Amino acid sequence: MKTHVVPLVGGLIAVGLMVELLRRRQLKEKYAVLWFVVGAAMLVLAIWPGLLDMTARALSIKSGPNLLLFVAALVLIVVCVHLSWEVSRLEDRSRALAEEVGLLRLELDRRPPPARLSSASQRP
Repeated sequence: MKTHVVPLVGGLIAVGLMVELLRRRQLKEKYAVLWFVVGAAMLVLAIWPGLLDMTARALSIKSGPNLLLFVAALVLIVVCVHLSWEVSRLEDRSRALAEEVGLLRLELDRRPPPARLSSASQRP
């Protein structure tokens, strides 16, 4: 039973951390969902440790840890692809915004300076 305490505590910490980051608005909901799923999976495997070996046997995989490693690698690949897609999208948006700011600055530079008020009509 002691060997299941570490994953149970790890799952609770992961879920608690996600709740706190969401509460502080430091993490978007769309990213928190993935980490909630990971934390929930850790909790399920901690509560029902035989599930991993049963699933591995059902899928004709030699052992539970092999299945866990394979699934973890797939999750990391999916996360990396998703983050690469997000970075590419934000890079395109950043470039478009920089071009728009440049055009607006050029337009402002081409405008004649505003007429100044005479010093007699200015108030201190």
